[in-house]
Amino acid sequence: MDIQLLLALVLGIATIIVLVLRTRLDAFVALLIAALVTGLVAGQAPLEIVTAITTGFGNTLASIGIVIGLGVGIGKILEVSGAANSLALAFLKLFGKGREPWAMGSVGALVSIPVFCDSGYVIMNPLARSIARVKRSGYIVLALALGCGMTLTHHLVPPTPGPLAVAGILGADLGALILAGLVFTVILLPIVVFYAKWMGPKLEPEMNASVREAVYGTAAAVPAGGARSAGGSGATSTGTSLADRTTAADAAPAGTHADAGSGHDDDFGGGSMGQDAGTDLGTPPEGAKPHRVGAFVASLPLLVPLLLIILNTVSGAIDQSNQGVVGTGEYEPSAWAAPLAFIGNPVVALVIGVLLAVYVLLPRWVPRTRVQGWFADAAASAGLILLITGAGGALGQVLRSSGVGDALAEAIAATPLPAFLVPFLIATLVRIAQGSGTVAMITAASVTAPLVTSLGVDPIVAALACTAGSMVFSYFNDSYFWVVTRFAGLDGTAALRGWSGITTAVWAGSIPLLFLANLVLG
Repeated sequence: MDIQLLLALVLGIATIIVLVLRTRLDAFVALLIAALVTGLVAGQAPLEIVTAITTGFGNTLASIGIVIGLGVGIGKILEVSGAANSLALAFLKLFGKGREPWAMGSVGALVSIPVFCDSGYVIMNPLARSIARVKRSGYIVLALALGCGMTLTHHLVPPTPGPLAVAGILGADLGALILAGLVFTVILLPIVVFYAKWMGPKLEPEMNASVREAVYGTAAAVPAGGARSAGGSGATSTGTSLADRTTAADAAPAGTHADAGSGHDDDFGGGSMGQDAGTDLGTPPEGAKPHRVGAFVASLPLLVPLLLIILNTVSGAIDQSNQGVVGTGEYEPSAWAAPLAFIGNPVVALVIGVLLAVYVLLPRWVPRTRVQGWFADAAASAGLILLITGAGGALGQVLRSSGVGDALAEAIAATPLPAFLVPFLIATLVRIAQGSGTVAMITAASVTAPLVTSLGVDPIVAALACTAGSMVFSYFNDSYFWVVTRFAGLDGTAALRGWSGITTAVWAGSIPLLFLANLVLG
């Protein structure tokens, strides 16, 4: 590889990491500056760099921006309507007693598809505490299973914004990526549960005293080894503010749920969750029944769009095969496939999902202004993701137009390293360096987008490599690390053994799956 182009690539990635870690700038600005640095070092004309940045930014958001906005809107309505709670309770009853870790891991995986895992964990954690209070043990097992179940789909399954962005940057078919991500999730979920069941009992004695009291009550017996005191080592300045924000939530809200859940052994503490479901809706008018959402109805805004997108993918594959144009890029849907292609387009499918969420999950008495306020909140939470996604597309376009991408492809082709592992390794390194899984997978997709065509890597495999690589070793520089460990009451090395360990376990488990996916799809 030409030394100048190699230097451009290395300096571009280093720029992202240094700016995010050492300055006040966020990932959006860091990606744009990295694009400028890469283009200048590669010898590209300054005005051409600017053109590449704006072109890449616009093209990426044109394909994926609307979908991200609609996806977070659905997630917000699931959250405030109590639908997420209903789905959780249905999973618990489905799995039955003694299988609560499997239920919590599955609940986490389902809820985190449309809901950001940080907020999703806050919503679902009271249920884990209520179950543990009834059982008088096992809270850490449930907390780890819930958190890492959310990690799986948050990283692997659209319409979570990160995988959506990767699909847009790499040109991967969204329906196929949803199917592949779900397959990865199902196969990796046992690793989540087995690790949680293995490590959880070892960490239970190390839970800090305030969380232990909130979960088990003042009369709870302290397991052998004693409970660790709150405020143990392990906190760094990176997570201090988030840890402070979650400290209050560690005790009062969860304690309230746990108390209410005691005595509801038959429904796993579901009484407390049912009472709290949908409290964001406000006070119903006089004479109106309390709002309740059944599990089947709660699933409609999520399942219907996913099924429509997958149906579009399957029907399109069949139609292309019938026409003999598979892989040629010359496909035009037949008369029978065109309607499915329309309603299964991600934009149309998610619009249908939003309509179902608003008009099926919410009672009629909720004011229009409140619903619009929820969508405004969702848009605000998606804003930075949209900017980062567009900036990732900009960096990818600079890598293409400057020749760095082609040079990297030639260099990789001359090595024995499987090409699909390159995005996996880049995502891994960026995740460890700066903490954000979304930034890691978008950076990996941006850098390796030029390789997908030139090296013959299937876009789905490349997308899975980006998303799986970004799951590795969540620790102090990851905000979700602080959410899970503060709510779980784990400090210092206990937090690393529990949460950093379980995320690294699923990362390692994804490696053989990537080899299999490459054999099947590559």
